[in-house]
Amino acid sequence: MPRLNVAKKLHIMRPARHRFLYRCGNQALFKVILLCLALETLQSKLTSRVIIAALSLLVCFEPTASIAQANKYAAIVIEEASGKVLFSRNAGHLRYPASLTKIMTLYLLFEDIEAGRLTLKSQIPVSRTAAGRSPSKLYLKQGQSISAEQAIYALVTKSANDVATALAEKLSGTERKFAQRMTRKAQALGMKRTVFKNASGLPNQRQKSTARDMAKLAVAIRRDFPHFFKYFSTRSFNWQGRKFANHNKLLSKYSGTDGIKTGYINASGFNLVASVERNGVRLIGVVFGGKTPHSRDQHMMKILENQFKRVKSVRTRRASLAVPKTLPIARPKRSQNLPTSLPVSKTVKRRVPDEKPEEFIDLNVISRASRGRFTKTSWSVQIGSFAQRFNAHRAAIVARRMADNVLGMTPANLFLVTGGEIPLWRVRFNDLNENQARAACAALFSAGHPCIAVAVKKTIRG
Repeated sequence: MPRLNVAKKLHIMRPARHRFLYRCGNQALFKVILLCLALETLQSKLTSRVIIAALSLLVCFEPTASIAQANKYAAIVIEEASGKVLFSRNAGHLRYPASLTKIMTLYLLFEDIEAGRLTLKSQIPVSRTAAGRSPSKLYLKQGQSISAEQAIYALVTKSANDVATALAEKLSGTERKFAQRMTRKAQALGMKRTVFKNASGLPNQRQKSTARDMAKLAVAIRRDFPHFFKYFSTRSFNWQGRKFANHNKLLSKYSGTDGIKTGYINASGFNLVASVERNGVRLIGVVFGGKTPHSRDQHMMKILENQFKRVKSVRTRRASLAVPKTLPIARPKRSQNLPTSLPVSKTVKRRVPDEKPEEFIDLNVISRASRGRFTKTSWSVQIGSFAQRFNAHRAAIVARRMADNVLGMTPANLFLVTGGEIPLWRVRFNDLNENQARAACAALFSAGHPCIAVAVKKTIRG
């Protein structure tokens, strides 16, 4: 068979589809093509100029792609309880969050459900705009609706963009207004470098975040909505006869993983936020810019495994503490001035210089004037009153670690009490039953920390 003319072989690079492959990084195909051209050129005894041109493309293409991929990479691993950064690479550099954006979308949905503006059964209507969103999606049609709980499953597992837009329109009227709300909430949570422009993470040049900010968001959503965080461990979701598996494969591949979200657009690479708990230690990992889902997952597991080896388990220390079977506790009077907590200085000594506990503790400032009509009794655990808010934050972190079985998934609430000579920050864990409150105080007393189990009445505002 006669050899094809080199000019004819070069002609295959003219069609738009081949230029697309070249520009988008199908490296293997073009390496083969260029190698064949070089060999054919040698056999045809053509000028060395063509050889040099072909080999130059072969050599120069790979570094360009590698640099582009490196510019997408960022990672961080933190210990949730203390906020200590255990691993960090480009953690403060701006990146495209892709579908990690949906974590904030869900945060605001949970917030509205908690506030009573929505329920899990509330119907989310699908507009023409939402139905027209690019995949990944459920392919909802204009006029359809989906319940809030089904929307949660769709975002967690399928990462459905049409559902994200529908939710945004339901909660704020338009996706643009919802994105503004997302950005305001990000700032309130300490995500100082994050800007949202849509609810899904679809490409937008101005929608940026960092690995550090995404770690803060992961901590915040588990801390503020512990009863909703279980949705992030969902393995699959059924919708109209179809089963959608969760894109987060660490749920099945890496022991201790219980969330939270993956993401991908071409500009970001493959992203992942993971929450993993082992032996009483919980790590939050974030990876941006994976080349493939598999390589991203492998890298995440590697950096998490390395940090678990460094972090000493707190559960082993708890097991050695003798917990008394009974704990006599009297209900304090309203006018009683509770003693200032003694172990503040101890907790301050443990502080890691770089950690910012304000970013990891839920803060609700409530005055005595906000009391309403009493309806029923519940129990709270009070761990002291503090002159400085920082000391109250630290005490809440220590209490949660010491009584993790009871308080590990309970938000800490800070009350500003102004009835005395100086304002005091009072730390409580609310909405417990009597057994839980007494068990938590028993664990704290055994560890040398003060605690009071308080019977309080729940209020309903008229």
